[in-house]
Amino acid sequence: MKTLRIGCGAGYSGDRIEPALELAEHGDLDYLVFECLAERTIALAQQARMKDPALGYDPLLEARMLAVLKPCADRGIKIITNMGAANPLAAAAKTRQIAVSLGLGHLKIAAITGDDVLEQLRQGDYLDDTGEPVAALGSRLLSANAYLGAQPLVDALAQGADIVITGRIADPALVLAPAIHAFGWAMGDWQRLGQGTLAGHLLECAGQVCGGYFADPGVKDVPSLARLGFPLAVIGEDGSVEITKVAGSGGYVTRATCTEQLLYEIHDPAAYQTPDVVADFSAVTMTECAPDRVSLHGASGHPCSGLLKVSIGYIDSYIGEGQISYAGPGALARARLAQAIVAERFALTGVALTEVRYDLIGVNALHGERDGPDEAEPREVRLRVIGRTASLQQAIRIGNEVETLYTCGPAGGGGATRSAREVIAIRSTLLPAAQVSPVIHFEEI
Repeated sequence: MKTLRIGCGAGYSGDRIEPALELAEHGDLDYLVFECLAERTIALAQQARMKDPALGYDPLLEARMLAVLKPCADRGIKIITNMGAANPLAAAAKTRQIAVSLGLGHLKIAAITGDDVLEQLRQGDYLDDTGEPVAALGSRLLSANAYLGAQPLVDALAQGADIVITGRIADPALVLAPAIHAFGWAMGDWQRLGQGTLAGHLLECAGQVCGGYFADPGVKDVPSLARLGFPLAVIGEDGSVEITKVAGSGGYVTRATCTEQLLYEIHDPAAYQTPDVVADFSAVTMTECAPDRVSLHGASGHPCSGLLKVSIGYIDSYIGEGQISYAGPGALARARLAQAIVAERFALTGVALTEVRYDLIGVNALHGERDGPDEAEPREVRLRVIGRTASLQQAIRIGNEVETLYTCGPAGGGGATRSAREVIAIRSTLLPAAQVSPVIHFEEI
């Protein structure tokens, strides 16, 4: 039976680069996928593009391409990635530049656009997932990107692309598309589309299915996390899926790691909504058929809704933060006094807070206040004050008040830090797929 080997070289924008090179050199791959877009990442990329029209793609695109282009080209491995973020055309141009510098000018590079639907949302009458009109965001609206499906990737591959760079696209589509292209699956073959989506979902977070974000010492011990391997899927023409990794790499692939990743970010395992299929994972079975090799069967699917999810990025507010540490006898009491001083200062000086939080790290930052005879007095406490404001100037004042504790607060404070930042938040809406028109561009020398 014809099979396809697809590796995942990144699960988020800042992911490690060495595991991708390991996959390219030792994974015997047909495709190497880089999945680098979280919900908020593309809104930040849109901001970067507004400041410089040549930017807006993944900050590590250049480093990743420099690392893997030649080993992939030497082995005939095609690359598919959403590192185009808010600017796939610029990402493709940069990739072309890198390819030429490496003597790989023959590579055919495609960029897919059309996911940017900001103007459609501005001109339409849409409600977001809070029930508010999208138009009410006004000038705070930064970006609106629809999750594309596999079809434009399939079309680019059919036109001979060696590298395909997209913006916002459904994560599993990065893996589903090459399977559709290689095997000629029909876009209405819901069982195979469900299995292909299963493979894409298991790969999309890269190291997680190999034991990353899984380890719990003494409960779930994972070997060699410092050199964690990234996964690859062996997909059969019949839709069969096996998940494995490069032999000798760190981590492991087991039923447990696959189960955790299967359920990751899935609201309803029986109805996982994607642009290509409503996948049903509720009957999936897993078999450890060899060390670090898990076979998965039983995924299916149903016709998709005809609606595409759209991620809306907008300026929500500003966050100011300040931290300072206290240590030794009486550390907790001095930290509590510092907190009280800062709270009173906010009232005295009129810092305009819409929300504020005080944490004594090591005491109540995660679980709130806990009182009981077993609670030992901590030898060190770090006070963190964090607040939300409507302006950057007000946010800066939060950290300033914490820093003044050096000379105006309890004894022995040290290690003060302060910061202020703009908050880019995300909402969602739905857009008819018919209103989204992906376009394939080929980057020429």
